[in-house]
Amino acid sequence: MGFLKKLIDKIKGKKTLSEKIEEKNIENKAEVYVKQESVSQKKFDDGLKKSSSNLSQAIAEISKKYKEVDESLYESIEELLISYDVGVTATMKIVDAIRDEINFQNVKDPKLIKEIIVDKIFTYYIQDTNVNTFLNVKNDRTNVILVTGVNGVGKTTSIAKIANKFKKEKKKILLVAGDTFRAGAVEQLNVWSQKIGTDIVLPDKPNQDPASVIYMGLKKGYEEKYDLIICDTSGRLQNKVNLMNELKKIHQVIHKFDNSAPHEVLLVLDATTGQSGIIQAKAFKEITDVTGIILAKMDSTSKGGIILSIKDNFDIPVKYIGLGEKLEDLSPFDLEKFIIGITKELKI
Repeated sequence: MGFLKKLIDKIKGKKTLSEKIEEKNIENKAEVYVKQESVSQKKFDDGLKKSSSNLSQAIAEISKKYKEVDESLYESIEELLISYDVGVTATMKIVDAIRDEINFQNVKDPKLIKEIIVDKIFTYYIQDTNVNTFLNVKNDRTNVILVTGVNGVGKTTSIAKIANKFKKEKKKILLVAGDTFRAGAVEQLNVWSQKIGTDIVLPDKPNQDPASVIYMGLKKGYEEKYDLIICDTSGRLQNKVNLMNELKKIHQVIHKFDNSAPHEVLLVLDATTGQSGIIQAKAFKEITDVTGIILAKMDSTSKGGIILSIKDNFDIPVKYIGLGEKLEDLSPFDLEKFIIGITKELKI
C-alpha cells in the first residue's frame, strides 16, 4: 500500500504524531518511566481486521459504483462514514475536506478518490487533537489511576491489562477493588490480581462504601511505597447523582494523600457499542474529569470510526485500544498504525 506511505510522509512533512507527543512531554517536563512500547503493525492489522474489511470493501464499492464524481458520490461517502460510527459532525467535516481536495485536484474519475478519503480521515484526526497518549506516571511518586466505565465494557479486564504492562516494567503495583456494588466485580479483579501476581485491597464486606475501600488501598499504597495504585470504580450511570457524589467522595479521600492525585482518570468504552459509547463518555465527562480513554474490544467491531467520533466530541486522548483478549493485547494508541490497520485491505 504505497499510497499510505506517501500519506504518512505527507503528514510528517508538517509534524509527526511522535514529534507532537515529544513536544508535549518536554513542555510538561514529565518524567515518564513507562515508555510507549513499540507495538508491531501486525498486532494492529490483526486486531483491526474486521474494521479494515468493512471500511475497505465499502470504499472500493463506492469507487466502482460511480462513473463520475457527483453529489450522489458524496452522499454515499457520508452514509459510509456514519455507518462506520464516525459520527455526523465529523462525517460532514471529512466529506467537506474530501470535496475540497477533489475540486482542487480536479479529480473526475471516482476510482482515484480512495487515497483522498483515507488522507482526509488521517488529517482530520491529527488536526487540533490532544495527541499525548502517555500515561501521566512518574518515577518519583506513588501514582494513582482511577478507572471507570459502565458494566460490561471490559473495565476490569482493562485494569488487569494495564497492571500487567507495569508489572513487566518491574513496578510495584497495587489494585483496589472499589466497584463494590457490581456482582462479581470484586471477585473478578481478585482473580486477575492472582493471575498477574499483583497485590490487591478488597472490601471487608459486600456493598461496602467504595470511598472507604479506596481509602484502605491508598493507605497501604502510600505507606508501603507502591509505584502505582490502580483503583476500580463504579459505573452506575443509571443514577448519575449517586455516582457523582460517590466519585466526589473518592476524590476527597485521594486528596488527603496527594493533592495532585488522581494522576489519571481513565474511562473504558466498549468499541462495539458505537455511538452509545459516545453518550456514555459525555455522561462521565459531566461527572468527573476524564483524562484518557481506553477503547476496549476494538478487535470485535467492524466499525472503527468511533475513534474519530471521540476526537470530534471531546478533547480527551484515546490512550489505549484493546486489540484482543490476551493480557498483552492492550496497545498504546498509535494513529499511523491505526489508519494503516483499518485500510489494510484497500487496493489502490
